[in-house]
Amino acid sequence: MRSRKPTVVVLSTLLAATLGTVTAPSAALGQPTSTVPGTTAAEPNQVTGLTVTQADGYATVAWTPVPDATDYQIERTPVDASDVATGPAVVVGVWRPNRQINNESPTFADAGFDPGLRFQWRVRARIGTAEQPYSAPVTGTTQQPWGDPAVPGENLRTQWETTKAAQYTGDVDEYAYTAEIDRRSDRVRVVELGRTVLNRPINMLVIGYPAPPVTPAAVAATSPLAINCNVHGNEPGDREACLVLARKLAFGSDAKTIDLLKHTTVLIVPTINGDGRAANTRGNSTGQDLNRDYSLIRQPETAAYVKMLRDYRPVAGYDGHEYGNSTAGDLPMLPPRHQNVAKQIFDESLDMIEGHMYVEGAKDGWWACPYGCQGGSGVGLSEETILRNTLGLKNTVNSLLELRSSGGQTRPDEGNSANNRRRKTYSALWTFSQFLDYHRAKLPEIKKARGEAIEFQASNTGRLVFRGSRPIPLHPAPHPGEAGPRDDLPVPEMILDNAPCAYKLTEEQYNGARTDGPGGVGATVAQRIVAHGWKVVKGTDGYYVPLAQPERGLIPLLLDAQGAEEWVDGTRVYPTRTGRHNGPLTISGFACLSDATVNGPVTVRPGAILIATGTTISGPVSAAGATGVFLADSTVRGPVSVSGTTGAVSLVDNTISGPVSVAVNNTGSDPALIAGNSVSGPLSCAVNSPAPTNIEVANSVNGPKSGQCAAL
Repeated sequence: MRSRKPTVVVLSTLLAATLGTVTAPSAALGQPTSTVPGTTAAEPNQVTGLTVTQADGYATVAWTPVPDATDYQIERTPVDASDVATGPAVVVGVWRPNRQINNESPTFADAGFDPGLRFQWRVRARIGTAEQPYSAPVTGTTQQPWGDPAVPGENLRTQWETTKAAQYTGDVDEYAYTAEIDRRSDRVRVVELGRTVLNRPINMLVIGYPAPPVTPAAVAATSPLAINCNVHGNEPGDREACLVLARKLAFGSDAKTIDLLKHTTVLIVPTINGDGRAANTRGNSTGQDLNRDYSLIRQPETAAYVKMLRDYRPVAGYDGHEYGNSTAGDLPMLPPRHQNVAKQIFDESLDMIEGHMYVEGAKDGWWACPYGCQGGSGVGLSEETILRNTLGLKNTVNSLLELRSSGGQTRPDEGNSANNRRRKTYSALWTFSQFLDYHRAKLPEIKKARGEAIEFQASNTGRLVFRGSRPIPLHPAPHPGEAGPRDDLPVPEMILDNAPCAYKLTEEQYNGARTDGPGGVGATVAQRIVAHGWKVVKGTDGYYVPLAQPERGLIPLLLDAQGAEEWVDGTRVYPTRTGRHNGPLTISGFACLSDATVNGPVTVRPGAILIATGTTISGPVSAAGATGVFLADSTVRGPVSVSGTTGAVSLVDNTISGPVSVAVNNTGSDPALIAGNSVSGPLSCAVNSPAPTNIEVANSVNGPKSGQCAAL
């Protein structure tokens, strides 16, 4: 955000030297050029209807298909202002029928050139191996990098841009670039999420209009979206795209950008793995693959990101990578597949990929396909440690993005490393921009899926799967990539049909020292549970972690002996009461009601713990001085009063016929959760520390909402 007092900013020499040195863009950018409509092919099987439309770092080449064509070759030639060739013609692309969903309208996103140069394009069909005549040529000037060089802020450029992709942006240059965006734009605030093992900052750009909300909770209220740009240090293409995207969002004055930022907040983490990026290694400085640590959070980098998810609560996310399969699509993508992910989140994530990215990719010429297409079926599986699966288990609509790391047969001009780097980065920029568009267009559906997923998880219904993926359905031909990742279905020993009510941990399991972090020192399980944001209740005989909470699908994976990569082997605690109970019910000690019917009032005594899911109570529920109260997916025919709780309070997806009062509960740093309830009567909250939250899942209240619950 722009400084309100004199500030001295020291930029790297390279960054400072390049401000204001970029050539102004052409006035005709983005306009398609084409052959004359209706031109008759001069020869049999000659391509007609060729058009070339300039976009940000790429040009969309489109043409009328030739009957019986096997594939097409796209040729590009550098030309001068008079359209005279200044270099050799090169085949830069091969279009195949498996690359898009509408083969009747072939398109190819030509990328890799130095933006701002002028070229001629031609396309020819091949039938079998026989080359057919080239189309008539089309010429055009490609777009300059975004930002007017005469406008402060817009004229910022990354090290990658100023060296024309000869170098990636170094860490010092990244910090200078993002700090300058922060200084010059009211829309941006750079926050430090944490530090790497080697003490590099992990920064996040928080971007909103006219300014980003001040607190994480206020950001969460805007249903933000998050982009994680560089978890594997030797996969930097997405990171460069994120830095360019941040500049566009910070200074863009177009109506689309302003409209987006008025309706949400964009969170961009350029480099979670700064140590790995500096060393150009996949893992961090300890050798840990951070994308196998988001659930376990053994490393400071992943702990910082998971705490961000807890506090800022993005409703949608993208995670950027690069992929070594040179025969796959340009942009392999994959939703969260772990079978504990709520179906609503899986379905919405899959729709984002197949219903949006495939469709828009076919328009613009990018080859989006499922991660695992074209001979990569052993990837994209069910490990909950992977960010896309961790995000899904945290009820976040999201996708993995894999940039094909080399051009391969379909992009034969990428033996030149700069061309290859530009294609990767601009294809990522296209994807992240489309992600913003999808979020803006489908936010009601995203929020609905998230809310339903949270309510489903808190109900603690259905089996638990420790490892196993949802299948990715393949379309009838044509299908992008012709294949997909293998099913990765759970084996019997990875399934628990009878889910417990909670897990109980001993003092040693909960607070004991750990050796699985850097230098043999790890955070305790208690600290990691806090980082994830789970509710825990301390009983007389241990620590209880109920499953009746929003991240139910993740909890057993880390606390059950059956888990593939668990923290500890907690004790399964099963319901203490099911079925029917006639008359009043008084809770002392620990009680878990599941699919129970209580014909009478329920009273929770001081120091007691109540967990109730799928339960019907014909009478009031009263808890005064309890240690913990969890009520989910239940019906209460009477008032609910919760006061003086010292542990945790959670009321999710209940139908309550009567007033609800939540007052004078002191739950430490963990706010009472009151979300998705239907209340026939008033909802009042007062003197709770901290104030209750609904994590953006609104309650339906037929009566006044007052006090701390007025906005819930």
